[in-house]
Amino acid sequence: MLERMGRMKSLIGLAVVLIVLGLALHGWETSASSTSGPAARQESSPLVAAPGRVEPISEDVRLGSEISGKLERVLAEEGDRVNRGQLLAELVNDDYRAQVESAEAALAQKEADNRKTIHGARAEERREALAAVTAQQAVLENTQADMDRHQNLFEKGVTSREDADHYIREYKVAQAQYDQAMQHFTFIDEETREEDQAHATADVALARAQLDEARAHFEKTFIRAPIDGIILRRYHRAGESVTNSANSPDPIFAIGNRTALRVRVDVDETDIGKVRLGDRAYVTAEAFGGRKFWGQVVRLGGELGRKNIRTDEPTERVDTKILETLVQLDDGRELPVGLRVDTFVLTSNLQ
Repeated sequence: MLERMGRMKSLIGLAVVLIVLGLALHGWETSASSTSGPAARQESSPLVAAPGRVEPISEDVRLGSEISGKLERVLAEEGDRVNRGQLLAELVNDDYRAQVESAEAALAQKEADNRKTIHGARAEERREALAAVTAQQAVLENTQADMDRHQNLFEKGVTSREDADHYIREYKVAQAQYDQAMQHFTFIDEETREEDQAHATADVALARAQLDEARAHFEKTFIRAPIDGIILRRYHRAGESVTNSANSPDPIFAIGNRTALRVRVDVDETDIGKVRLGDRAYVTAEAFGGRKFWGQVVRLGGELGRKNIRTDEPTERVDTKILETLVQLDDGRELPVGLRVDTFVLTSNLQ
């Protein structure tokens, strides 16, 4: 009996020793797994997570008007595909059109004056001026003959002094008219002076510049697409007024090139040393469940700044600095522009 009880105590002791050894071994394995498992790999090869926002490869192009005015027509709607240079809207521009027409007329007049100055008078004008000289010469000769005759009669006492003086005055008038006709003919018949030609040419250049200015102002009333892309948003309708102000932008459209999409990511300053150009990355969004949209880092910012993207989490810190990073997606056409996403960058050690 005593021998049996001794064997039982030995077995119980052996069991206790085995249990203690098992617990110790389990604790060692747990400790080892805590230092060599996923957490350890995470410390050496982190997966950088950051918030981001989807944008077109061209970024959002806010298209406004270079001049203030009222919209006459709006020719594009949200979702329309547009080509560079395509007319999207037009301002009321009757006054600008009138300025162009006035400048065109002024240029035509100056060009005609310039041609006349360079080429001189026409042959018909020269013949007309010469005929006027010939006619005035005949008048002058007649009045001179009358003056001489009456002067002789006065000397002979046949006529009065007043009568003789009258014909003298007639002769002087005829002489003045002849001189005037001769000067006119000489002016028309002479070659144009260099300074007159230069003045006329300058007048044409000025008129042409004024026309170009009027056309440039008129062209600004037409709002055209600056890039190939899609109308992401339309801010104004026909009949509404738009302003051109550097302090208060007033866009008419937002346009983007969606041939490729990018994500602008706010990488926390504590993680910027882990991200490199070319790192693979993926984004997720609640609206698309667990789907991953893959891409790669294509640009790293050069300066830390404030956060661009807020997560609306009450515990979010807004005083941290971030480095803007761009991730270009391989294929994210389903993602709408402006969607907030969660971005995960795989550092080089994880790839």
